[in-house]
Amino acid sequence: MDRFQYLLLLGACLAVTLPLEFVFRTRVYRRPLRLARALVYPVIVFVAWDVVAIARGHWTFTDRYVTGWELPGSLPVEEFAFVLVIPVCALLTFEASRRTLGR
Repeated sequence: MDRFQYLLLLGACLAVTLPLEFVFRTRVYRRPLRLARALVYPVIVFVAWDVVAIARGHWTFTDRYVTGWELPGSLPVEEFAFVLVIPVCALLTFEASRRTLGR
C-alpha cells in the first residue's frame, strides 16, 4: 500500500476540493479548454524542471512511496500527476474564494 501513498494523497486533494465546483459553482471543470490553457505553461515548466533535477541527481523519489511507473526522463507518474493536480486544486480554491468574496 505504501507504493500508492503519493497517488492516494493526490486523489484526496482532488476529492477534498471537488465539492468547491458544485457548492460555489467555480466552473473550473466545466470549462476544460480554459483549464487546459491555464495549466499548459506551468506543466511544461515544472515537468522540464523535474526532469532536469532528476537527471542531475538533485532529487530522487523513494521507491517505497511511488509505483515505479515512469514517463520519459525518469519522471515518476506520481510527479506528473502532482504537477497537474495541485494547480487544479489551487484554481478551485481560488475561484471559490473569489465567488465567496464577490470579486
